[in-house]
Amino acid sequence: MLIVYVAIFLLAAIIWGDWRKWRLYYSTILFFIVGDLLKNFLFYNYWLWTYHETMFAKDILKNHTIINIMIMFIGYPSTIFLYLGCFPLSKWKQVGWVTFWIFLYSILEYINLRYLNLINHHHGWTMTWSVLFNIVMFIMFRIHFKNPLLAWGLSIIWILFLLYMHPIPLEKMK
Repeated sequence: MLIVYVAIFLLAAIIWGDWRKWRLYYSTILFFIVGDLLKNFLFYNYWLWTYHETMFAKDILKNHTIINIMIMFIGYPSTIFLYLGCFPLSKWKQVGWVTFWIFLYSILEYINLRYLNLINHHHGWTMTWSVLFNIVMFIMFRIHFKNPLLAWGLSIIWILFLLYMHPIPLEKMK
């Protein structure tokens, strides 16, 4: 099923994404991927969530790492092409657009968690944390697009907060 989600995001990005300006979005795509790679590195032996393929492509998507790489290199760029490429000009529409993406990511995770068993939460991570994470993440993408240094600074603060709230036992770190 995860492969279906990624395929839908890719198809939507192909149809509605702003491909002509891909260079403008490239650094934010990398920002998204680097953030996920950092999370995977820090929480390598102490996952907050893990992906599992339970329906389609079980032979291809055998574990969390393979699934996460597929999401990083297809799903994340597709998200950025759609999110930033179609970002509205009006302030109220911007609020609605950000809210839509927070809701979309959160509802997909909820469905995958509660009904499809495609994701599992661990070590105190909950849907509340996921929604908060999505709020920060989508706001941070826009900040990064406009002011990358500010986004990196705020991200460091956010990462330190997450590490404080979800401490990794030293013996679990690589």
